[in-house]
Amino acid sequence: RKNNLKIGVVYSLIGAVLLAIGLLTSYRLSGLIFGFGFAMTLSGISMVCRYFYWNTEKNRERYAEKLAKEEIEIHDELKTKIRDRAGRYTYLLGLGAVSLSILVFGILNQLEMAVSARVIVLYLGGYIFFQIFAFNIIYYQLLKKY
Repeated sequence: RKNNLKIGVVYSLIGAVLLAIGLLTSYRLSGLIFGFGFAMTLSGISMVCRYFYWNTEKNRERYAEKLAKEEIEIHDELKTKIRDRAGRYTYLLGLGAVSLSILVFGILNQLEMAVSARVIVLYLGGYIFFQIFAFNIIYYQLLKKY
């Protein structure tokens, strides 16, 4: 779709502007701005490349087949139920992990062991990966079961 090309170009332009701001300025958040700019630029370039790849003559038919398979996967009732159930189990697992984390961080606070912001940010990043990993494991286990 042309919309994907437009979005990719806009992402690339905004990312380039953020990259320039991050490189040309020096204050506390310039590293963060540079990181966002780099991520947006790469995402935009990826979108543009995918658009041109799938719109070549030899790939159009494969792309139509791919879209048809994705449409079937999305509307398959069994897989929808399994995704919902895996999401629920992952949510409950995440609640348990967050509850345990509150307990651990509370104990560390009472023992006056300072936890830096960097440790918490790394922990939360790991938590995101844990959620994704747990969902995929649970989903494929449920898919084998049914």
